[in-house]
Amino acid sequence: MPKAGHIAVFDRTWYGRVMVERIEGFCTEEEWRRAYRELNEMEAHMAGFGAVVLKFWLHIDKEEQEKRFRERMEDPDKQWKITEEDWRNRDKWEQYEEAVNEMLIRTSTMYAPWIVVEGNSKYYARVKVLETVADALEEKIRQVKKGGKKEERKSLS
Repeated sequence: MPKAGHIAVFDRTWYGRVMVERIEGFCTEEEWRRAYRELNEMEAHMAGFGAVVLKFWLHIDKEEQEKRFRERMEDPDKQWKITEEDWRNRDKWEQYEEAVNEMLIRTSTMYAPWIVVEGNSKYYARVKVLETVADALEEKIRQVKKGGKKEERKSLS
């Protein structure tokens, strides 16, 4: 975790239990269902210590994913980014879609919201994420300034 006043970006993070582990059978149903509560509790603790927690789901449709996969396969500089496992996982699109929907519903909170980003356009997705982060940090700064010195000592990450 970042120290007070710092920013950290986590890619895929702690949500593997309710996504990949769930779908691939690496954990029991009881374990991945319990993970929803554990995820929410952990993020509540982070927010309670002053962290700004934003979670982005970059959504692309099935056709866009196939297009990107094929482009990677054809580009010698990007071929390393695509594996047989990517294609195998793509065959489980519907299972992942169900898991994503449940994850978004069960773990989007006021203190750690999910922001679904339309990702078919990489440019649009990048701008939306940057603007969302900037807006959230500006709002946190306004809250801290209104809250007085006690709030100023809390982490602003």
